[in-house]
Amino acid sequence: MAFAESQNPLRVRRIPQSRYIDAVRWLSPVSPSDRFAAIAYFDAETNSPSIEIAYVDPNPQSSSPTLTLQSSWTSPSRISSLKTAHSTPQPLLAAATFSGSLHILASDLINGGVMESEATVSELGFHSGPVSAVDLREGGTECVSVGEDGRVNLVSFVGDSSNLSYRRIFDAKGLVGYTAVKWASPSEFATGGYGFGIQWWDQRTPGGPVLQFKGNWCQGKTSGIVHSIDIHPSRKHTCLAGGSSGTVFAWDRRAAQQPIVLSGAETGEAPNSLLSESEVWEVQYDRYTRRSNISNISSTRILPVMICSEDGILAVIEQGEEPLELLAEPCAINSFDIDQQNPSNVICSLEWESLAILTRS
Repeated sequence: MAFAESQNPLRVRRIPQSRYIDAVRWLSPVSPSDRFAAIAYFDAETNSPSIEIAYVDPNPQSSSPTLTLQSSWTSPSRISSLKTAHSTPQPLLAAATFSGSLHILASDLINGGVMESEATVSELGFHSGPVSAVDLREGGTECVSVGEDGRVNLVSFVGDSSNLSYRRIFDAKGLVGYTAVKWASPSEFATGGYGFGIQWWDQRTPGGPVLQFKGNWCQGKTSGIVHSIDIHPSRKHTCLAGGSSGTVFAWDRRAAQQPIVLSGAETGEAPNSLLSESEVWEVQYDRYTRRSNISNISSTRILPVMICSEDGILAVIEQGEEPLELLAEPCAINSFDIDQQNPSNVICSLEWESLAILTRS
């Protein structure tokens, strides 16, 4: 398909690594010139998973960018999901594992990035099998976890593990599996799973999801999986999702069962552009936009979206526009993160044991 050409200079710096990278996240800086990242590694030779806090060279003109290790934490199992809450100077990390445990970590960026375990949930029955996805409530002390076992758990923590508790919000007994989750408000969150379905949950209404978006809109693709969900703080009525077969769509909860397809699968009404033919691993609203004021954009229009895919595409999709390709790699781009303080900076992990840092100007 055709891609729009970037009107702004784009600088890409690659940093080879010696281990596989499962996830990468920016951390809130303690000063405008500092850049820190949390990186989930897996060493296949030693079967060793870990999370490291690294100082990232902030100079975009540097021809040989460097990562300076600040601290490291050894995980009991390979990381399946990594999320952050931006609360400087000690940003929190939620790390879920393939063995079914959840770990809340805090990193003190003022004192050398020292990383400590704040809380751990590893007891039998928390999840049966891997934790598919987690999300930390921004500025809060709660984390929601989901799994293909059909369990939805809410973990609350204050300080050390002695003040940790969790409760099961729902258990589908394996009849339904969940693969993505995202907070929308202090009491609401969305989950995604098989069949391109999305569920909306409200803790004030227990017993199950209060609203569901069913995947029967997608002709011939009902076996598709939602891998990632994002919700913009100014558009909480809209859930953005990315998943199988290059599909990127939005669900406006005000429009019942009618999706807004940005790329990929067809609804039967009109063909849609195909940005990628493989799995879309992550989607995020792109706050680096040409528009000077987000409030000027109609509430029915989907805000710009960044995606990464199994076939090596990192791109920005804007409704009604040609996609803007940022990277086209010969390997999968497994994860990425947009710097919330400076959205011109993007960091992503490549399957061939490498990081890429993009600077848009």
